[in-house]
Amino acid sequence: MRARLVAGNWKMHGSLRANAGLLDALKAGLRNSDGVMVAVCAPFPYLGQLSSALAGSAIAWGAQNVSEHDSGAYTGEVSGAMLVEFGCRYAIVGHSERRALYGEDDARVAAKFLAARRAGLTPILCVGETLEQRERGETESVVGRQLDAVGAAALSGAVLAYEPVWAIGTGRNATPQQAQEVHAFLRARVAARDKALADALTILYGGSVNPGNAKELFAMPDIDGGLIGGASLSAPDFIAICAAARRQDRRET
Repeated sequence: MRARLVAGNWKMHGSLRANAGLLDALKAGLRNSDGVMVAVCAPFPYLGQLSSALAGSAIAWGAQNVSEHDSGAYTGEVSGAMLVEFGCRYAIVGHSERRALYGEDDARVAAKFLAARRAGLTPILCVGETLEQRERGETESVVGRQLDAVGAAALSGAVLAYEPVWAIGTGRNATPQQAQEVHAFLRARVAARDKALADALTILYGGSVNPGNAKELFAMPDIDGGLIGGASLSAPDFIAICAAARRQDRRET
């Protein structure tokens, strides 16, 4: 049975005081995971706070980015080894905001993915299409290309996340069926090279997931949890989303 994961992505939000209250509430509300792994990915300056606050809890933590370099004269970059020193388990790579705003192409995303693996981190590889690409019928070619840049063999032990760019922070949601179709395509693409890996691969959905739509999304047969943006900043919302990800019967499609 595939692992289920709900990972919060705080993006560039937070303060020491606000984080402390949020983390205390999450620890109180997520004492029993019921088979669902939970993680919080925070901005770099707060990783020390997460390491202290979440140690010994059921909640793992990670970073929102990682350098493709292991060390060197790369001012402003943060290596995988540095993240590991703060107890990080996960690192998000290829988020649509990094691709769109900071020019990270498939080759650089793949390099970051491999750097995270070298450091012993679990990369969360994000793939997704823009609204224009979807309307042109290019969804599969876009996400397939982004996936292929890493290569199926490298996905062992990693996490994949489908995030339609047109549904991130817009309040516009992919329907559960639309999300399932892309998840099924991604799993089939991996299965074409390694069926056992595809069967074990955790694929998250990210795109305006909230307590109102989480249960229906997570009931889809190829959706194994969520990469949660804005809702991860609200303890009640994030806890409710985690509850929706607990083991349930999957729908047939």
